[in-house]
Amino acid sequence: MESVTVSCRPEVGKKVEHIRKPDWLKIKLNTNENYTDLKKLMREKNLNTVCEEARCPNIHECWGERRTATFMILGAVCTRACRFCAVKTGLPNELDLAEPERVAESVSLMNLKHVVVTAVARDDLKDGGSEVFAETIRAIRRQNPFTTVEVLPSDMGGDIENLQRLMDAKPDILNHNIETVRRLTPRVRARATYDRSLELLRRAKEMYPEIPTKSSLMLGLGETVEEIIETMDDLRANNVDIMTIGQYLQPTKKHLKVQKYYTPQEFGELREIAMTKGFSHCEAGPLVRSSYHADEQVNAAAKERQRIGDEMLKSTVKS
Repeated sequence: MESVTVSCRPEVGKKVEHIRKPDWLKIKLNTNENYTDLKKLMREKNLNTVCEEARCPNIHECWGERRTATFMILGAVCTRACRFCAVKTGLPNELDLAEPERVAESVSLMNLKHVVVTAVARDDLKDGGSEVFAETIRAIRRQNPFTTVEVLPSDMGGDIENLQRLMDAKPDILNHNIETVRRLTPRVRARATYDRSLELLRRAKEMYPEIPTKSSLMLGLGETVEEIIETMDDLRANNVDIMTIGQYLQPTKKHLKVQKYYTPQEFGELREIAMTKGFSHCEAGPLVRSSYHADEQVNAAAKERQRIGDEMLKSTVKS
């Protein structure tokens, strides 16, 4: 099913004109009691969410209908300035060592069965923020023993000790975004590299084979379908289990322009291709983001973890 006929690389030197947003990207606002309650809780606990900071188009669905949120730890200021991201950049504040307990308490108050924890990049820290990540996982587990925890870190400078520190806290899912295709990475991402992201995902799986890994790709920045498929192959070659594919939306005029809006049908075709590549789960659609419907994806991840555990047990018995 590799017959997607999309071509989206602009002509070299040609100015990219503003493309009108299609009807399927219209967002339904749902400022109901769930939404206002969650917003009040975040402010009372002095917590940040990537839902707000990254201007996620799904915030009203997730907060208003599903009562889910993605916590963003380590402050609200990122040390990187990726050209697709709306999170503030600059010099971060000092670490808030009480933050992990506040996140855990909020998870309890929200009665979450699955929680996603991400963070700004903290290149100013030797450990890349891995210790706070690990402590947040442990704090959530202490207060919410039946809640599954998904983490979405930066590459933490490519330091393997930092990754080991995070993985030793044993998140239920390790999520790290490749973001875009190899050719566009230098233009789209700041400091991060395509190969470093692949290495992090590979090493995480080597450290704990039973923990599912996940990555996300955003489309509409000028990639070709061949490059999209190549990225799928690269992720699978590094044993990534789950993939999400969504549409890039320009957050402000300062950020990269959208060069193509993919149709829901094209996303559906790309999802089918991803599944033929061997991903245990793929979420693809115009409004899909890395943590979109993560509470559903955890079920697929649990099945994959059980399968790997069974295989390891059989291997041990045979030896």
